[in-house]
Amino acid sequence: MKHIVMGVSSILLLSACGASIDDLVAYTEQVKANTQVSIEPYPEFKEFESVNYSAVDIRSPFMRAVGESAVAQIETTPNCAQPDRSRSKEKLERFGLDALRMGGVIAINGKRFALIKANDGSLHRVTHGNYVGLFHGKVTQISDREVKIQEMLPDGAGCWQSKTATISMSSATGEDN
Repeated sequence: MKHIVMGVSSILLLSACGASIDDLVAYTEQVKANTQVSIEPYPEFKEFESVNYSAVDIRSPFMRAVGESAVAQIETTPNCAQPDRSRSKEKLERFGLDALRMGGVIAINGKRFALIKANDGSLHRVTHGNYVGLFHGKVTQISDREVKIQEMLPDGAGCWQSKTATISMSSATGEDN
């Protein structure tokens, strides 16, 4: 008997926990009935006018011109500093110095090398005389904390000015003044 009374009372208690949402349903029905839906009409599109392209006698803009030099003629002023344009470019010359970080220093057979990390994730080994950066930067000194680079910057008048820059362990690059 005790179990029956407990069971009936628990059913009554649980049925009292149900929420009445009749007022919420009535409110949503009222809002739906009173709200006007206005949808803007689609914009009218103009008819596409096709144009026939007939440039058979003109060179394609995606093809290199035959007979034209791909390398622009660079004006040089005599008796002023110029970078060596006849040498082949090295891998790290396609990165700006701000995209390079020094990763460490190693020595192989008594020769000192700096490990340089590029922003594409590659790791490169450089030593004295290697070129890095976009401005003909030549590695001049390697210490435990930094690599000194002698860059050649154009001055706008056909000559090039020399400037020293550094790539250090703590920062991406810095400049010596």
